[in-house]
Amino acid sequence: MTSPSTEAGRAPRVGFVSLGCPKALTDSELILTQLSAEGYQTSKTFEGADLVIVNTCGFIDDAVKESLDTIGEALAANGKVIVTGCLGAKAGEGGDNLVRQMHPSVLAVTGPHATQEVMDAVHQHLPKPHDPFVDLVPGIASQSFGEAGIKLTPRHYAYLKISEGCNHRCTFCIIPSMRGDLVSRPVGDVLREARALFEGGVKELLVISQDTSAYGVDVKYRTGFWDGKPVKTRMLELVQALGDLAEPYGAWVRLHYVYPYPHVDEVIPLMAQGRVLPYLDVPFQHSHPDVLRRMKRPASGERNLERIARWREICPQIVIRSTFIAGFPGETEAEFEHLLDFVREARIDRAGCFAYSPVQGAEANALPGMLDAQEREARRARFMQVAEQVSAAKLRERIGATMQVLVDSAPGLGRKGGVGRSYADAPEIDGVVRLLAPQKISKTMKAGEFTQARVVDTQGHDLVAVPL
Repeated sequence: MTSPSTEAGRAPRVGFVSLGCPKALTDSELILTQLSAEGYQTSKTFEGADLVIVNTCGFIDDAVKESLDTIGEALAANGKVIVTGCLGAKAGEGGDNLVRQMHPSVLAVTGPHATQEVMDAVHQHLPKPHDPFVDLVPGIASQSFGEAGIKLTPRHYAYLKISEGCNHRCTFCIIPSMRGDLVSRPVGDVLREARALFEGGVKELLVISQDTSAYGVDVKYRTGFWDGKPVKTRMLELVQALGDLAEPYGAWVRLHYVYPYPHVDEVIPLMAQGRVLPYLDVPFQHSHPDVLRRMKRPASGERNLERIARWREICPQIVIRSTFIAGFPGETEAEFEHLLDFVREARIDRAGCFAYSPVQGAEANALPGMLDAQEREARRARFMQVAEQVSAAKLRERIGATMQVLVDSAPGLGRKGGVGRSYADAPEIDGVVRLLAPQKISKTMKAGEFTQARVVDTQGHDLVAVPL
């Protein structure tokens, strides 16, 4: 392949693939921001790139396979591939790097959250076109938010990562071995990025981490500074400040990956006051105390029903999303029925479920009572049947209500309708609001803007509404 440095007038092009969760997506955004600042261009195809970067996921077996397959495709089509992300930190047989074992011809392999290591590898194999201190303006103007850098999401919403890593050692999870222990971002840096995003037109900020509730634990909740004022590096103070920043823009703040520690209760009044969205993404994983102990889950899970009831007393409109694992090693039929009863009684608004996957390196694989794959999948299906019944009933309760909807898509100014989301719907993981054609001829809609809509029906996981 001809070196781009020998081709007059053409900047080097980098192909980029981002796999996995929103936390991996924010890693990709950091790398792309730096690439753009240094004058690299992006390529939409492997073939049109001088080099390809693959940001991988390594959490469950299906994700590992997808990542390895993508690396293989990039090698076949391009030949020059740098691998980063969680799979890059995963060991294979004999303790050697798994990616190197499966694809020995890759140029470099890094773990997650490794922007500088990735850039070092890029510089080695595809020299930068100019001095980054001379030209710091990102080249992808439509996706750039100034101080907040480049975002890969639609322009009206963005993920805000507040920390990296996790201090928990849940027996089913290998993320700490890939992403390390908790490292909280300085609160001033987080709030600066949030302000840049709101100033750039973001209408919904999705706060993410491995454990949002633990923000600041690693630095003993030390006091940072924001706009010359002291702010504690702690979840409550961060959420208060984000709510203050969002208010002048009429923007939403949505909280994800919130472990149900006691101090989470302090955030619920902010939701009742409309400072942040009344939406909590809480990874309960199970309900039975014995299963939770085998999982080594933090917080007192056996009291979650009480906690949820108290949250709804304070903030009746709160929506609770959660994920669960069915068929965990040693799970008895009685323990599984306990989980089903919990979902019914807790009336979880949005629930996802994984059949237990014996991820290589997970401590739980050594627990007694491993269920066969067919039974694990059967329990997942039974769980989802119950969860969907609960969710459908809760959706039907919204018929007749008027809701604020953030429009995601509205071709032709929305004259024939569009698609959006209410406060109850996080992008890509929850349902949507299917907007019918407006009854008023003068009514128009645009992606990234809010509209009021009256709910008239439900459709699966979605609401159907008429724009007002």
